[in-house]
Amino acid sequence: MVKLAEKHIQQTTLSNGITLIVIPNPTTEIIAGRIFCRHAGSLWESPSQAGIFNLLASVMAKGTKKRTSLDIAEIIESKGAGLSVNTSTDYFVVSVKTVTDDFADILSLAGEILRYPSFPSSEVNLEKKITIQNILSQQEQPLNVAFNQLKEMLYSAHHPYGYSLLGTTETVNNLTVDDLKLCHQQYIRPDHLVISLAGNIDLERATILVNEVFGDWAKPRENPAPFTVTIPTPQAKYQQINQSNQQTMMMLGYLAPEMSNAHYPTLKLLSTYLGNGLSSRLFVELREKRGLAYDVSAFYPTRIATSQFVLYMGSAPENLEIGLTGLKNEVQRLREIPLIPEELQNSKNKLLGQYALGKQTNGELAQTLGWYQTVGLGIEYDQNFPEAIKNVTSDDIQQVACEYLNDSRLCVSIVS
Repeated sequence: MVKLAEKHIQQTTLSNGITLIVIPNPTTEIIAGRIFCRHAGSLWESPSQAGIFNLLASVMAKGTKKRTSLDIAEIIESKGAGLSVNTSTDYFVVSVKTVTDDFADILSLAGEILRYPSFPSSEVNLEKKITIQNILSQQEQPLNVAFNQLKEMLYSAHHPYGYSLLGTTETVNNLTVDDLKLCHQQYIRPDHLVISLAGNIDLERATILVNEVFGDWAKPRENPAPFTVTIPTPQAKYQQINQSNQQTMMMLGYLAPEMSNAHYPTLKLLSTYLGNGLSSRLFVELREKRGLAYDVSAFYPTRIATSQFVLYMGSAPENLEIGLTGLKNEVQRLREIPLIPEELQNSKNKLLGQYALGKQTNGELAQTLGWYQTVGLGIEYDQNFPEAIKNVTSDDIQQVACEYLNDSRLCVSIVS
């Protein structure tokens, strides 16, 4: 058992491999939980089944061996609780939130949904239609079109990060109930689970409840086939799609390190400096001073495997060339001119302040701690990350900018 005394966080591993994390908070009568499933999510999809985990998440709560979707909805609504199933690129998760007195019942329902989904054909077909509608809708949005094009350039058609979490119209249309059952059987298993609970509960009580729901779930004898994905070689590329839009969307993208890389905190700070809020460099320089942008920002997604660092700007079509040059110049400036101490400290304060504000509720605490454990960094990363941010120097910023944000790695995606 692991204890972080300063936050009273407790962690243990059950006999079937489930990792349990408890963040006691006796000042509230609300318990929020996340049941993460690692080694599940779009990173583990084959190109021919792109979108299968998204579809799996959409239909798992639409029926179990004992209950219909209406039965499930009535239980949740009668208790005023929250229960949802979602997926991401790097994990699969069931989220719960309820008052303390009802937590045992809601956890039991979550376990039933996770272990015994029935995948009714009518519900699967309905969710497939909704997903395909969402895919078609995204194809009409310049920001999504530009980003999907950029991901294909950065990665490839065969890398899971290179296509949409939703999949494609073709792959979703081809998915069957049997495909979903096999995916569930292979990837949703007790030794892949990280259960993170925050609220009026302690480790002893949590262990009893989790064992009641999941204790008889035996770990499969066979492990899934080892997962391998080819990391692409960074290459400079340029692609433009003409849609006759009133706004031109331009994106600059670079392959960037995964979350476990030592440069991850520095790049997070750099993305905050460039694109976080009205005081960010891109906003001030390209919108406020030059009036080039309707929208301008930067982001660096947290990923288990190789991520991407992206700058984007929406502008009038006639500003394409000058806007693109402006974005490139801001990156070049980072490589050539160190941040002054005031710029660096302001960015640290902003990032650390937002990080602290993102952990105010039980749900946010359960999400953060469970997520760190799921991606392999451990719950102690909640303390390590802020310390790493505090230690970043201007030299560090310039070094990672030169290493990762250079023209030999630059992919440019334009939708006009």
